[in-house]
Amino acid sequence: MTVTSRGVALLAAAVLLLTAGFRFAYPELAVLGAAAAVAVAGALLHAAGQPRLTVTRSADPDRVARGEPAAMTLTLGNRARLRPVNLLAEDSCGNRAVPVPVLRLRPGHDTTVSYPVPTHRRGVIPVGPLRVTRHDALGLVSVTRRYGQSAPVWVYPRVHPLRAVPTGVARSLDGRVDGVPHGSITFDSLREYVVGDEMRRVHWRTSARIGELMVREHVDTSLPRLVVLLDNRAAAHPAARGGIAETFEAACEAAASVVTAALHEELPVTLLEVVAGGTELPSPLDRLAATELTRAPGDGTLREVLGRLRRDRLGDTLVFLTGPGGAADLGDVAALRPSAYPSLLVGLFGAAGVSAGGAAGLTVLEAADGAEFAAEWDGVRRW
Repeated sequence: MTVTSRGVALLAAAVLLLTAGFRFAYPELAVLGAAAAVAVAGALLHAAGQPRLTVTRSADPDRVARGEPAAMTLTLGNRARLRPVNLLAEDSCGNRAVPVPVLRLRPGHDTTVSYPVPTHRRGVIPVGPLRVTRHDALGLVSVTRRYGQSAPVWVYPRVHPLRAVPTGVARSLDGRVDGVPHGSITFDSLREYVVGDEMRRVHWRTSARIGELMVREHVDTSLPRLVVLLDNRAAAHPAARGGIAETFEAACEAAASVVTAALHEELPVTLLEVVAGGTELPSPLDRLAATELTRAPGDGTLREVLGRLRRDRLGDTLVFLTGPGGAADLGDVAALRPSAYPSLLVGLFGAAGVSAGGAAGLTVLEAADGAEFAAEWDGVRRW
């Protein structure tokens, strides 16, 4: 509850008039002072009454790609039985306020208001709660209350169509790594039958030719498994303005494109960030919407992540997406191949004129944005 400047002035006038009226025996001044005091008290009582409002909201849709339209719809209901309410409301949408024009709402009635949500930037936009401000008739007191809950709108990075990596690996006992097609149980060799082998595995044509029962041996070739490592260190994207770096936005678009392509091809894919976020989200696109640049303590964080990748071997194909500040770290990334990750690709954004030291043996795609990355990705024939 806030007393406006008009209310403060009227309250001060009431005190002065009452004091002068009683002190100098002027009943007219005392009456004016009493009227002013009653007006202020009435305004306070009016503002203390809380309207019975219900607010529900829904986003349509609540998850969109950057630049796609999204709208927030509010339904306000007056649950009072007798008294209509005059409302001056505004909704918080990210860091801006959106006026909600509800001038008069009759008892038992609802009204619906819809407005567009800005989606020109990737991120999670919190929308709400609704702030309702009430004034008395004289404008002496104003009260602002919040109604309803907030609802997030998830703005994903743009997704550019590209081919997922269709090649897996088979690791032999001697350490050799061979490329294989989409993973499945694949014929490997023939051997002599031993008691306990299933008869359906007998290769009858060979058995008839050599006169002994021979059975098929199969190997389980792995599915292609992708690991996408997004470099979210602020040092890797030094050209940030207002906390937003276009090279990082391009890297997010590339990550979203690779993840979406892999999921479309039903390939296992893991999304990692160099600096892990605080909240673990199950959807990789939700994580890409919520991720932010983080000031990591030097290059130690990247080396620690690469060490875990080498130890855990989460896949056979690693896609490292970084900015111009990460070009100097490509030597550490290149050390992962061929033993840990036979296929290793680097997306380097905004690094024109920057030397990519230690990138020997890596496939480095230098791109200005996500669309250019997708075009270069499709040009990599060895996938």
